[in-house]
Amino acid sequence: MEFDDRLQRAIERGRATREEAGRATAEREMSVEDLKSVHSRCRLELVERIENCLKKLADHFPGFRYSPQMNESGWGATISRDDISVSRDRSTSSLYSRLEVTVSPFGSAAIIELVAKGAIRNKEVFHRRNFQQLSQVDLDSFSELIDLWVLEYAELYAAGS
Repeated sequence: MEFDDRLQRAIERGRATREEAGRATAEREMSVEDLKSVHSRCRLELVERIENCLKKLADHFPGFRYSPQMNESGWGATISRDDISVSRDRSTSSLYSRLEVTVSPFGSAAIIELVAKGAIRNKEVFHRRNFQQLSQVDLDSFSELIDLWVLEYAELYAAGS
């Protein structure tokens, strides 16, 4: 094979690579609105699951207050309660328990992220974070994860109270 033929093929491969990269960039730019739409749809479904699970948990442990959450850290729900502990020398202290599960807002990364923070009697018992690419999101696995985290908190709270 002559050098001229090899040079021509190399140039053609380079052009094809450039065109493919341009198409990929165009697809990413075009799909930002689609990604936001997918994130919103997933967020709504996950928040509904979070709310149902936390309301049921609050019903099983009297004293927990349920509150929906919408702020800069995301959408979700929180249950919390304040208890008073009296020691043998009759001094009192306030004990705080809380479980917060949120879906993070859409950001620069094309992901959906689930965050859970749990505290029992003034001690953080877990801080969990999980995410999936929006292009490959599996809501069933996220729903199972929400169930798992709420059940884990319930078990820890029941063991500590």
